Amino acid sequence: MSETTRFENWALIEAPTAADIERLADAAFARLPDGFKRLCEGLVVQVDDFPDEETLEEMEAETEFDLLGLFRGRGLAQRSAFGETGTMPNMIWLYRRPLLDYWCEGQDSLGAVVTHVLVHEIGHHFGLSDEDIEAIEAAAA
Repeated sequence: MSETTRFENWALIEAPTAADIERLADAAFARLPDGFKRLCEGLVVQVDDFPDEETLEEMEAETEFDLLGLFRGRGLAQRSAFGETGTMPNMIWLYRRPLLDYWCEGQDSLGAVVTHVLVHEIGHHFGLSDEDIEAIEAAAA
């Protein structure tokens, strides 16, 4: 492909939408091992442009671009063995604009960035800490 054709193709591309990010997350989730997917039953994934003000304050974020994703809920390891009524489902937020900013500054594909953040947040659903997840990632590298 010539450099001119490559540029012309980029000239027609629009920024990925929240629906596009959701499709990337769905594709990443579909590639997970079946055992992981079964443990994610009931987990809700939502894509927003940015975290809300309450979340930014709670997470002590300096800017609205500091969080790529967030898990809210009780990790599987912290849940009761008995069913609980009246609790909200575990949720993962993926933040479109910070994800796009991170992607633009790096070397990975947008799909790889979304996959990394989704898997990291699923780690919290399993009850893992950031340190646990980082150790697993380091061992896998």
